[in-house]
Formats: sequence, C-alpha cells, structure tokens
Amino acid sequence: MPKKTQIMVLGSGRALPEKILTNDDLSQRVDTSDTWIRSRTGICQRHVAEPGTALSDLVTAAAQNALEDAKIAAEEIDLIILGTVTGDMKFPATACFVQAKLGAKNAVAFDLSAACAGFLYGLQVAEGLMATSGYKHALVIGGEILTSMVNWQDRDTCVLFGDGVGAVVLGPSDGEHGLLHSCLKSDGTFAKLLYNPGGGSLLPPATPGADPAEFSIHMAGADVFRHAVTAMTSVLQQLLDEAGVQTSDLDLLIPHQANLRIIEAVAKRFHLPKSKVFVNVDRYGNTSAASIPIALDELRRSGELKEGALVGMVTFGAGFTWAAALMRF
Repeated sequence: MPKKTQIMVLGSGRALPEKILTNDDLSQRVDTSDTWIRSRTGICQRHVAEPGTALSDLVTAAAQNALEDAKIAAEEIDLIILGTVTGDMKFPATACFVQAKLGAKNAVAFDLSAACAGFLYGLQVAEGLMATSGYKHALVIGGEILTSMVNWQDRDTCVLFGDGVGAVVLGPSDGEHGLLHSCLKSDGTFAKLLYNPGGGSLLPPATPGADPAEFSIHMAGADVFRHAVTAMTSVLQQLLDEAGVQTSDLDLLIPHQANLRIIEAVAKRFHLPKSKVFVNVDRYGNTSAASIPIALDELRRSGELKEGALVGMVTFGAGFTWAAALMRF
C-alpha cells in the first residue's frame, strides 16, 4: 500500500492571458489549417500573452487565487518553487519577484528548470524540504510564456504551445490525503531533440550574426513523440508498482497536455477509458510546466475531483525530463 502522506493540496489557482489564438487565426500567419492542427495534436486554441507581459504577473495572480482557495495568508508561506523555462529575466529567479509581489516575506523562493516536468519535480522537492527543513506551507507553481520563444514561421512547433500558470498551496497532510508517491527521471543524451539553443552562455543574445531562429524552440517532433510515449508509460508503471496500486484503482489520470495522440497512446497502454483520462489540450495547447496544475485547478473548482479520489499524474519534457506522481484528494 502507498506510504502515509506528508503533504497535501490545501488550495489551487490558475491564471491565463486573455488573448486566445485559434487554429484559424494561426492559418493567417503560417501555412497550416484547423484540420491539420486538430488531426495531429488535438489542439483547437491556446492562450497567448501580449508581448512584454511579465511571467511573474501571471504567476502572482495564480498564486493569489491558490492562497485564497486555501485560506492561507501570503505571510504564512515558507517556500515558493516555480517551475519554468521562461522567467522574467535570466536572474534573479522569477520566484523572487513573485515573493515580493505577493508579500510572502517569510518564504524561501527559487525557480526550478525541468521544462514540462517542472511542476511534478517541484512537488517532490517541496515534499523533501518540508520534511527536513520545517517549512509548513509551500507554493508550488508551474508557469510559462512559451509563445515568447516560438518561431511563428515554423508550423511544426508554433501550433503547439500556449501560455498560462497553475499553482497549488501545500500544507501538512492529515495522513490519508496528499502526495503518496512520486518518481522523477531524466536523460540528457536526448537534449538536442527538444531545446532552445540561444540566449545562454553558449550562444548569448548579442552574438554577432546569430540567426533569430536560434533563439526559439527546436524540436524533432517524431522522435519526441516516440520517447514521450515510452517514457510516460514506463514511469507511470514504476509509480504504480512502487506504490502498490493497480491501474484499476486510479480514479483519474492527469497526463501532461502536449498532444492528444500522446495522451491517447499512454491511456491505451494502461487500458484506461476516456472517462478516467483528463484532457484540456484542445483549449490550452502545451503550456509545459503549467499543464498539470492548470488541470488540477480546473478539476477542483468544477467539483469533478471528488473527496478521496486517487489521481495519477504523468509528464514528459525537454532534457529529457519526465515524472509521475500519485495523490489522494
């Protein structure tokens, strides 16, 4: 049986840019169509931040929603972990800006870079720090403005990504509800299949003669698809085995919302019916680290996440990084 829980979700929140970019809108900018995008990804639209939008503003809004839901004051937060690859700037950590904007003066704040796996990585890091450092309340957040690094001339990638933030407040568990188990994985030998080469020390923004396309997302789509299905299937099976849980015990699976075909392939491997697999990729696209916490907030606020529900979460992203977690709500 799963171990007794240490931490549980006390509240959740999300924030999304107002602007919505539909597939038809995209077809006016690049050689694509609604039919082409839907058939290959399941995406119909995505939220897009206006140029110059600070990620920290969206993160702060999502965090405030989560704090209100948890009925926790910002001053009671001891730890802020933000999973992101699109922070406000190279440094300081965007989590520090969020700390200041929230007034969470007692919190330790830092960013965590694990691409689409950032939120689930953040959960396990928070669990460890809360167990060993005496932190009582934590904000774990996944947030991205991925459209800030999209090449709008590349139809294979620009149709995939959207912007948004999801956040949860964690606190001490009652022993039954909360994070039961988690598994984190990475393999850097595949890093060049999904990456953004520009903007770091290897290729700084001021590099003379640099191609602007080098500062956007590069992805070998077919290879990433294959690795994503294999990795997500493997880590989810490991999670269930280590927790002593059968697939049939799951009330819901929340997979990373990258591509409907990936989601369907993973669900098929576990013989999970559509009713047990949450999907919102059609409305948001791939929001990277934000996709699972956005889904959690949607489910909690709609009432679909029932008391005692056993929920599996699984994700895959650049690095490669991938992860799975099991939570009792």
